[in-house]
Amino acid sequence: MKREVWQVNLKILWFGCFLAGVGFSLVMPFMALYIDTLGDFTSKEVSMWSGITFSSTFFVTAIVAPFWGKLADRKGRKLMLLRTALGMAIVIALMGTVQNVYQLIGLRLLQGFFSGFISNATALIATQVPREKSGATLGTLTTGSVTGTLMGPLAGGTIAEFFGFRITFFITGFLLFLVFLLCLFFVKENFEPVLKEDELSGKAVLAELKFPRVIIGMFVTTMMIQVAANSISPILSLYVKQLAGESSNVAFISGIVASVPGIATLLAAPRLGALGDRIGSERVLKAGLLFSVIILIPMAFVTQVWQLAVLRFLLGVSDAALIPAVQAILTKNTPHAVAGRIFSYNQSFQAMGNVMGPLLGSVISASLGFSGVFLITPLFIISNFFLVQRNTKNIKKIQSNK
Repeated sequence: MKREVWQVNLKILWFGCFLAGVGFSLVMPFMALYIDTLGDFTSKEVSMWSGITFSSTFFVTAIVAPFWGKLADRKGRKLMLLRTALGMAIVIALMGTVQNVYQLIGLRLLQGFFSGFISNATALIATQVPREKSGATLGTLTTGSVTGTLMGPLAGGTIAEFFGFRITFFITGFLLFLVFLLCLFFVKENFEPVLKEDELSGKAVLAELKFPRVIIGMFVTTMMIQVAANSISPILSLYVKQLAGESSNVAFISGIVASVPGIATLLAAPRLGALGDRIGSERVLKAGLLFSVIILIPMAFVTQVWQLAVLRFLLGVSDAALIPAVQAILTKNTPHAVAGRIFSYNQSFQAMGNVMGPLLGSVISASLGFSGVFLITPLFIISNFFLVQRNTKNIKKIQSNK
């Protein structure tokens, strides 16, 4: 049986989102080590430059995403996919050639400028898939980026161990160039360009929405999800080191612990997305938030690495319920004409969460220790739960009136 256009696009863009996720996260295990080879730094200076280097990409993404979303609604999402895939391929490959930390930061800033693959892939699929299948479909697409982001540290650490830091960037750049070619030749989009004079302003975009409170609420929810998820990132390897004691392969163990949620997310996201199509994505979202609270708190009291790994695996199930559910709610309440803009705004909030989360985690761990991060983070998730409860309480009525 011949597949529909959106089904073919989904397969290609899943692979693209996976590699985009890898590209953003593969440097996490060795960023500080790579920076240390670029100059004569003290340990504090390495930590400072690592924080700046990591955050710079997301800072730029938060600023430029609305501009790219606006252009996507006017020129088409496929063009934006080609722009970001080729741009990231070149920029990440060039990171393997830098001679000092300033060049690396400059390229990380450029990486943020060329961001948007995932949001444009989501917007393209969201405007093609039948809305009654949007939850399951976007759940499947999200497994690409989430799995790539979580598997990236393990892949990056392994490649760097065998081939060195610089080769890791070259390999990633080559894979992203393959994504560019796949999108160029196989992704199909029937898009009628919008004249610049007919383009909607930001205020007009909100006016197009029947229920802007739901959409804006999902933006904030996305940011809070990322804050909670990334608050753990700065201290995870240090926490593993504390639990592992005298183990000599802490970096490898940390990579495994960081990556295990990706396995659960890969398995659970399409199923939870389909469940959201049946019972309501907002219910799946709220259940995922509560489940993540239940899983995070015990992490503060584990005494063995395997206990942390098991809980991280279960956390991957909650991850599978969160961002896909948000994207499904956005899809079901957004006109196709402004989908690119809406998903780019959501990407901006996601990037802000990516910047704020590590900073929050570092402050909490410095004040209350590693365990404090796992006890304070659930407070943000609970507040997010009540925010979602408030913003989606009438969503069934909303959908029935459409």
